[in-house]
Amino acid sequence: MHAINPVHRKATWWLAALVGCTLALALATPAVVHAEESNPNNYSCLGGIAPGTPEVGSEEQQVAYVFYCNGPITGYQLQAQIPLTGVQSPPLVTAGASVLGAPTGKPTTDTFSCSGEVPGYAVNCVGLAKQGYETISGQFAIGTKICAEPRVDPLLTVTYAYLEKGVVTQAISGPFDLGRPSGCPPSAFSGGTRLNPKPVAVVKKSKKTGKKGAAKKPAKKTTGKTTSKK
Repeated sequence: MHAINPVHRKATWWLAALVGCTLALALATPAVVHAEESNPNNYSCLGGIAPGTPEVGSEEQQVAYVFYCNGPITGYQLQAQIPLTGVQSPPLVTAGASVLGAPTGKPTTDTFSCSGEVPGYAVNCVGLAKQGYETISGQFAIGTKICAEPRVDPLLTVTYAYLEKGVVTQAISGPFDLGRPSGCPPSAFSGGTRLNPKPVAVVKKSKKTGKKGAAKKPAKKTTGKTTSKK
């Protein structure tokens, strides 16, 4: 919904592991077909986040995410700028594009498995969405209230491993900014994202004024001359 700021070092290592996992998946899956209509190194992905559904036995703040891309993917990573305290797995994959709210399409047989270091800064998922415009929705947990600043604003990176002329090819697209949580009251940072932050307005202090609000006039200078009365 939004498409990188430097990400936590651990997230970079997780992304490298994610690439390896998707490569292994491509080797194990005999008929992953390359999408001719979309360049998997230049996908367009759209998504967002919102308050999630409370989980039984957990008091942590759940954050729901949803996104779709215009081509098939075999893995993705969500990179947060605040610590994540939990990862839900597996996410739901449904047919048809949908952003926020309940997915409108029917569930597919496609699936992903997600994991990540807790607490950490990334959610790493491997699996398969065989077609473009399939909606992927899931949850992760954070240790603060969802509307508390700084609000979580995850970046999305997607991967796709496929066979082309008998050779395994790996592609990566992103990052895409999923934006700040929807449904929160406005704050000084509203209207911006991690990739396109909004400058915070600085209020300048006004000059000192007199009792009536007018600026004080400088005192008149006096001279040493005197005048005599006529």
